[in-house]
Amino acid sequence: MSFLKRNYGWIIVAILAILPIFIILNMTNIDFTDGVSITLIESAGNNGMTTLEMLYHISGEFAIRWMTAVLTCTPFFILFGVNNLFVRQAMGIATAIWSFLHFIIFLVAEGFLETFAQVNYVAGFIAVLILIPLFFTSNRKSMKKLKMNWKKLQSLSYAAIFLSLLHVALLEKTWLIYAVIVGIGFLIRLPLVKDKIIKFRINRRRLNAL
Repeated sequence: MSFLKRNYGWIIVAILAILPIFIILNMTNIDFTDGVSITLIESAGNNGMTTLEMLYHISGEFAIRWMTAVLTCTPFFILFGVNNLFVRQAMGIATAIWSFLHFIIFLVAEGFLETFAQVNYVAGFIAVLILIPLFFTSNRKSMKKLKMNWKKLQSLSYAAIFLSLLHVALLEKTWLIYAVIVGIGFLIRLPLVKDKIIKFRINRRRLNAL
């Protein structure tokens, strides 16, 4: 029970990150008769998309959703005083995994050379490259080893979200909602706004304690 109590946030994030995988599995046939063979189910896509295009769309959507969620952790702490570094790390891992999956599907669909064919593809590719070191250092051992450099390395996530938003915006997808959420988050981080919110929260807590 102590393990669950200490890691419940991490477990919840892991479950939420894994659940959409079942959507992808429903679009594939996995055959273990002669080794492992994975094929796509024809017409599993919708809105005029092929199955492969649908997989590409789903993986990309969840990648940027998790990335946006990671960047809302600090504003959430400022607003409500609730912070859990390891939950944020779990979100970061979910972001990286979905981004890697999205890129792998792209490689299967288009090939590696197509990565450099358009600006939006290049932006997405660079974002994935940035996520690689963040993924492998999202653990307690790396925190202790890198110390202050760990925070500097993790700050590269800002560049990754900017490039990801650029990637989605150039594809003319529904990027605006993510840009608004991230923008509000950065607004809350501004020292003047942040200090006023924290001061208001502390004063309110004192009044409730009376």
